[in-house]
Parts: sequence; C-alpha cells; structure tokens
Amino acid sequence: MIIDNQLLDNVTVRAEASPRLRMNFNLHDSLDAKAQRLINVLLPGTPLPIHRHRHTAETYVILRGKMLVVFYNDLGAQTERYLLDPSQGNYGVQIPAGQWHGIEVIEPSAIFEVKDGPYTPLEPEDMLD
Repeated sequence: MIIDNQLLDNVTVRAEASPRLRMNFNLHDSLDAKAQRLINVLLPGTPLPIHRHRHTAETYVILRGKMLVVFYNDLGAQTERYLLDPSQGNYGVQIPAGQWHGIEVIEPSAIFEVKDGPYTPLEPEDMLD
C-alpha cells in the first residue's frame, strides 16, 4: 500500500461525514498490536479533550494541512505550542509519555501517528476537559 493523495483524500471524505470531524485509517493489524500506526485526518472544529497517555510517548508527523499541538501542565495551563506546517518546515512533534496535550486544527490536516500498543482507551483521569 502506498500513502498518497488518493488515500488521504478518501480518509478526508470519511472525516467530513463523521460527527467527530476526524477519521483514522489504521495501518496496524489489530488494537493489540505493539505499535499503533495510523493516518489521522482532522478537520477544523474536531472536539479533542486535553489528554495524556501515561503508558506511551506519541509521535505526530504532518502529511498535509496545518495544526497546533499544545502542551499543558497538570493545572491545565499551556506550557508549549508547536505549529505543524510542512510549508514552514515544521513536520512533527514527539509527545512524551504522560504529557498533557491537545490540538487546534487550523486547516484540514492529515498526520501519521505512532504510539506504543496495545490500544488503551482514555480513562477519566487522563482527560482535563
């Protein structure tokens, strides 16, 4: 399989039809896989709570679009903001395990996202919103 504009366009159409305004295209075989690899298409306005992954770091590499990745402290105050914009040479961010973070989608975006598996849903104590 090739990751190309056609794939990103197809996932974008599915994101546009989703009430969440985002859609994953999983590249891993199962939710139990040791590495969770996916294309994540995110549209402006997608709701995403400030959250953390206590058990794993997370890596985003932007394929198209523009978005901010925002880090927060335990009280919910912003500590850092990273603009992901390939036209400016900002291609990705590494999010340490346990780091509170959120995103602000500026324009329709597609990212390649990687984190350790298996998949674990967020628990209430892993969300600030």
